[in-house]
Amino acid sequence: MQAHSERNPLSAAKRVVVKVGSALLVDEASGEIRQGWLDSLSDDIADLRARGKEVVVVTSGAIAVGRGPLGLAGKTLRLEEKQAAAAAGQAKLIHAYQDSLARHGIAVAQVLLTIADTEARRRFLNASNTLETLLKLGVVPVVNENDTVATQEIRYGDNDRLAARIAQMTAAGALILFSLDIDGLYTADPTSDPTARHIPEITGIDGEIERMAGKPKGAGSGGMVTKLLAAQVCMAAGCHMAIARGRGAHPIAALLNGARATWFIPEEDPPAARKRWIAGSLNPRGAFTVDAGAVAALLHGKSLLPAGVTAVEGRFDRGDAVVVKDAEGHELARGLSAYAAKDARLIVGHKTQDIESLLGYRGRSEIIHRNDLVLTRANGHAS
Repeated sequence: MQAHSERNPLSAAKRVVVKVGSALLVDEASGEIRQGWLDSLSDDIADLRARGKEVVVVTSGAIAVGRGPLGLAGKTLRLEEKQAAAAAGQAKLIHAYQDSLARHGIAVAQVLLTIADTEARRRFLNASNTLETLLKLGVVPVVNENDTVATQEIRYGDNDRLAARIAQMTAAGALILFSLDIDGLYTADPTSDPTARHIPEITGIDGEIERMAGKPKGAGSGGMVTKLLAAQVCMAAGCHMAIARGRGAHPIAALLNGARATWFIPEEDPPAARKRWIAGSLNPRGAFTVDAGAVAALLHGKSLLPAGVTAVEGRFDRGDAVVVKDAEGHELARGLSAYAAKDARLIVGHKTQDIESLLGYRGRSEIIHRNDLVLTRANGHAS
């Protein structure tokens, strides 16, 4: 696969999230997975990985696959029937991905989430850490909504918003929203307006862009509105997002080679967006006072270790924002604590190798990892 342009955001991204719609993956008439198409997608994923990229798949299709075995094909399903179909179809869905990617020697891991899991801070952290670990182990996470417990998500989410949250929590450089026939955003509905123009690139979402998306479609259909909501999440996180047609074999290869799509272009990259979010968008719940050695380490881009902390203030949970202060009480940085306040008080001043004996479990070596920390001025703005 040769990249169409050096400016192609997919070429530059080191971590890619691919969202697959149900209509692409599952034949509506038979309720069976389109194995040939899935194999071509897996070929593309293997090619991305050969280029040094990490890939996460967010997939729909469990309900569509599970209808037939439960005798629910061809009927309008009640919520509890949708959830039952999802439970029956999820096993078949993950096995299809597993078998397809195994042809390339690629391992797969199933991750089931709801929108709520990506919005509750502690669950967000747990999911983020799991995905990060899987990617480091060379695994392709295959994510789907946990439809057996979700309610509103089944009827409205269409996995677009979930895919955007996954891109956000994994600091992905690009998210691709593949659907059956949609190849991007137009100035009007191209099926009814012959003057509608395709928009290849969007750098900001304003009222005019929102009007182009039209009104939300019916229950369960997602539509362009949910894709714009996903784009807003991605752009705020520094992630490029594409709305692209997935019909046809090798859709990722086609996108790399310049297939028509709408790319949403953020102003900054994921690390910069995350640092800005930590510095200015979170209310600190506590503070760490650090010694001179820790100050010097932080100024040189290092993580904050427990040994360098002399005092802990406040009541906070793991993942909450905290201020880092020097011995004179001047703010030096802000970051996300890897430990709740009660555990942090037990390990501060101690060496990393003592953490397990002090807490009874093996936690992170850093009390704030450098990726979760940003140097600030006294007023809290990024320096």
